[in-house]
Amino acid sequence: MNWQRARTDEKKTERKAAIYQAAYTLFSANGYDKVSFNGIAAEAGFTKSNMYRYFSSKEEIFLNVFAKLFEQWFEDYNHRLQQLNENEKVEIFAKTWVDSFLAHPKLMDLMPILFTSLESNSSYQQLQSFKRLSKGLLYQITLEISRIYPQIQGDKAFRFLSLGYASTVNCWTANAQNEVLKKLYQEEEFKDLKPNFDYDLTESIVIAIRGLTVS
Repeated sequence: MNWQRARTDEKKTERKAAIYQAAYTLFSANGYDKVSFNGIAAEAGFTKSNMYRYFSSKEEIFLNVFAKLFEQWFEDYNHRLQQLNENEKVEIFAKTWVDSFLAHPKLMDLMPILFTSLESNSSYQQLQSFKRLSKGLLYQITLEISRIYPQIQGDKAFRFLSLGYASTVNCWTANAQNEVLKKLYQEEEFKDLKPNFDYDLTESIVIAIRGLTVS
C-alpha cells in the first residue's frame, strides 16, 4: 500500500499503527540487527521520506512499539493483581504472572531483543522517555505486589520484577523451537528435556516469591 500524506490526527494515528505492525512483523521474524529503517518503510508501504515524518530511526520505532505493547500488558497484569488477596497462595500469584504474559505474546516476542535496541543507537531523549514510562508503570505494579506480600517491599518488589522478567524471557526463548528441536524432543531419550513455558515459568515465579518472602 502506498500512503498519501496524512492531514488529520486520525490519519496520522492510522499511519503509525501501520508502521508499528510492520515493525513488529519484521523484528519478531528477523531479530533486531537484520531489520532496517528502510525495510520497515517498505513493509509498511511508506517511502523513506514519509517515514521520517513519524520516526527518526529504527531504534525509535522499536521503543515505541515495545512501549505500546508493554502498556497493554501492564493494564492487564495490574488488573489481575488487584483481584488477588493479601498473602495469596504463591501458586495463584505465579499463575497470574504466567497468564498475563500468555495473553500478550507479541510483547514476549520482542522482550528478548529489548536490550539490543537500548544498547544500540537510541538517543538519550528516547531512552529517557522510555525509562520514565517503564519505571512509572513498574512502580505501580510493585505497590500491588507489596500489598499482596507485605514482606516484599520497595527494592525487593523491583528485584522480583527483574527476576520475573529474566525468567519470562528465558522460558519464552527456550519454548520457540525449530523443527529440528521439535523432532528431537519427540524421542523418548529427550522428552524430559522438552521446555514447557507454562510449567517452567510458574515454577520460577514460585521460587522467586518464596525466596523474597523469607530473605
